[in-house]
Amino acid sequence: MEGILPLFKPAGLTSHDCIFKLRKILKTKKVGHTGTLDPDVTGVLPICIGKATKVAEYITDAGKAYVGEVTVGFSTTTEDASGDVVEKKAVDRIISREEIMKVLHSLTGEIEQTPPMYSAVKVGGVRLYEYARKGIEVERPTRKVTIYSIEMLDDRDQFQGEVISFRFKVSCSKGTYIRTLAVMIGELLGFPAHMSSLQRVQSAAFTLDDCLTFEEIEKHMEAGTISSVLRPLESALSHLPKLLINDKVAEKVKNGALLEIPEHLKTSNGPIIAETEDGLALAIYSKHPNKPGLLKPVKVLRNDIE
Repeated sequence: MEGILPLFKPAGLTSHDCIFKLRKILKTKKVGHTGTLDPDVTGVLPICIGKATKVAEYITDAGKAYVGEVTVGFSTTTEDASGDVVEKKAVDRIISREEIMKVLHSLTGEIEQTPPMYSAVKVGGVRLYEYARKGIEVERPTRKVTIYSIEMLDDRDQFQGEVISFRFKVSCSKGTYIRTLAVMIGELLGFPAHMSSLQRVQSAAFTLDDCLTFEEIEKHMEAGTISSVLRPLESALSHLPKLLINDKVAEKVKNGALLEIPEHLKTSNGPIIAETEDGLALAIYSKHPNKPGLLKPVKVLRNDIE
């Protein structure tokens, strides 16, 4: 069994819970996820099976999109709805749509975020949530992330009440904390806030429309049709630049050969996919650190293609 299975992650399960459950359903151990989602978060979680586990990191590194809800008026320990209330401050004025739009615009582009204490980031070899559970506050590393776009999904012109909520859609780079983004939105409006709901709607090339539930996956296994819903590992690499190779070069690629950088890829700095004329990804290359003009293999994906 090999391929990408776009799973619709339900609420209440961690990403690791999903892997554990799928190993049982699919009757295979070689299963990996492509970036953690908090238990309360639902949505797109691409699962890599068999040889496709080799490309999991490239899905993880690709952009993501989320639909979330910010609730302004109180903050929580976890920055989402599952935490205890930390600070309350009633919204004592009317907040206009224009003001919110300005805040969202100010958070577009490269921004700095400090991960929440309840997160999986490691400090001193220990995950932050382990410190948090013991009531220990530690200094957290600030990271730079990119917000490609934020779209307001609420059509109201004015927001009023002691607590207000509104929905938004955000496209962002890997490593972005949407919980923290919700808190930042509140801070810029002058009030404590938290993320009251969140759904991932896209991960790399995979969207909600591609996803299957656990129940649907079980039915395919029972019917013997699971291969019909598995996406090829190439689908995980569709966002990366391609180097088209012929059969003669393909043999060299399977053996880890260096390749010359073609003109159209000289400005590319990330991973490059060596692909056959039939559209099969054979290997992932990157620019050689010591030999200008050459590409070196990072990972050979297929060496059993005749």
